[in-house]
Amino acid sequence: MKKTVCELFAGVGGFRCGLNNIKTSKDYGKKEKWDTVWFSQWEPAEKKTQYAHDCYVYRFGTCLDKNGEDTTNYNIEEVDKSTIPDFNLLVGGFPCQDYSVASSLATSKGLEGKKGILWWSIRETVEKKQPPFILLENVDRLLKSPAKQRGRDFGIILACLRDEGYTVEWRVINAAEYGYQQRRRRTFIFAYRNDTKYAEDVVDAIQYINKSKLEENRQSMNRVLVHDGFFAETFPVYDVDSKQMKIVELPEGIGELSEEFEFNFENTGVMKDGVVYTTKTMPKYEGNVTTLGDIMEKEEVDKKYFIPKEKLYYTNPNITHSDETHGKLPKEERQTWQYIKGAKKLARKSSGGHEYIFSEGAIPMVDDEDKPARTMLTSEGGFNRSTHIVKDKKTGNIRLLTAGETERIQGFPTDHTKYCLVNGETVEMPLNKRRFMMGNALVVNLIADMEETLDKIFEKE
Repeated sequence: MKKTVCELFAGVGGFRCGLNNIKTSKDYGKKEKWDTVWFSQWEPAEKKTQYAHDCYVYRFGTCLDKNGEDTTNYNIEEVDKSTIPDFNLLVGGFPCQDYSVASSLATSKGLEGKKGILWWSIRETVEKKQPPFILLENVDRLLKSPAKQRGRDFGIILACLRDEGYTVEWRVINAAEYGYQQRRRRTFIFAYRNDTKYAEDVVDAIQYINKSKLEENRQSMNRVLVHDGFFAETFPVYDVDSKQMKIVELPEGIGELSEEFEFNFENTGVMKDGVVYTTKTMPKYEGNVTTLGDIMEKEEVDKKYFIPKEKLYYTNPNITHSDETHGKLPKEERQTWQYIKGAKKLARKSSGGHEYIFSEGAIPMVDDEDKPARTMLTSEGGFNRSTHIVKDKKTGNIRLLTAGETERIQGFPTDHTKYCLVNGETVEMPLNKRRFMMGNALVVNLIADMEETLDKIFEKE
């Protein structure tokens, strides 16, 4: 089977880098193992510029649709999915939203999701193009959302893929638990059409019975999740007693599912023919671990990254708590990293007039170098508790992460986001945008691991 790819919600190309083992600047321009026939990247919040799209184009060039037009920077909801070139693997890291449907129908056919909910664009692409394989990424809370109807959103996704004739595996993976440089938990979804050889080899060959004999399927499906499935082969886990597996059948109509379905999905699972088998697994890894210190700059760092001493502390550096229950600290004291990352007590009043004390605990001001980095957010570099602060290896002074360090935390080549191609002109991406792109990206190393398994699957098709 040809290794052709469509990359939706492409960002700056994390899936593409992972699939094609692009690790350093020397890897750009080499013949790619996986042929990306089309991609889509559009950021609605960007009114004047499209930095992610333009960075992607700078690194990889653009793609034309079947009509010879470049629609890669269009709103994906407005793209005619039938004009996308044919492909065998659909990939994408789509936003986590509320996936409730606009109306209740007896079946999913003809169902329309609410405008602006990007899952429906994936669903439409699957309907129009029927790719044999799909690999998607989302935040780990996808399995639990929304809070008032746990599991509904993920159930809708599974039901949509069921209705299009796919079997689905999923796993919540923390990159650091498999040796990589960031403690980042994400839900990965791998779907394969039921007429593929892989579907037959992995599921049907493991004594799959039928929907009417759910209990008899426990052991077979447990083997898929723990030993023989896509994620089990790529990211080993410890054995699990099949009796711990939970089984549920999805409602036939997505409208009904949207209104009534609620289920506690575990971090590992498979859905076949509308029946969900899910269990909790633990990662099995005994190799080396890459730490924050391993990816930090060892040479001289630009002075713009260093934090002035007056912005670090407002009092003794050993003070980690502030108490403002009887009055706020002066503004200049609250605008220090010691304050923002320290424990706090603040007097607050609710909208109803109720007075209460807000409290939050302290977090380390300087990040540990001997552990993988904390999860990087799109607010990285801003004045907030989640921003990483490190001790510079050369000078010992305190600073923020460089743009290159944020890229390496996600497994991208250093300076991957440095340049963009805007209207045919090469321009530098602003530092705050580079940090945003990395906070919004995935850990490329995980995709590179999955590529090895995908390669074997495609060779057999």
